[in-house]
Amino acid sequence: MLSEQIKTILNERFNKDALMALATINGAYPSVRTVDAYYEDECFYIITHALSNKMKHIDHNPHVALSGEWFSAQGVAINLGYFGKDENKKIADKLMKVFYSWINNGHNNFADKNTIILCIKLNNGVLFSNGTRYELTFGI
Repeated sequence: MLSEQIKTILNERFNKDALMALATINGAYPSVRTVDAYYEDECFYIITHALSNKMKHIDHNPHVALSGEWFSAQGVAINLGYFGKDENKKIADKLMKVFYSWINNGHNNFADKNTIILCIKLNNGVLFSNGTRYELTFGI
């Protein structure tokens, strides 16, 4: 279980539009790209396209890694499906607010059923804050 101090640090850093490096496995090799992500309750949420290379990699191997501001973690990627479906309304509304500065710049097509929400459910990680290294275990 994460301490309140760790939860506070994670929320301060990532409970907003946060640029993260997302690593997937492409066959035998890692593939890394920068994504806009939002952190909440031990998960990162990303808007992406179901037919992207990252999703092709995840379809074959859902184990991923994320890295951001003095933080790295491993987790499992879960395709939550179409951004506009009823089950995604709560998180989709949050993402619309968090990503407000760019979400309607033409990059996303919310009428396209392949515009999806990707959830990265964290398993473990490392966080550095004020000279202290924290080993993190999520979901306990």
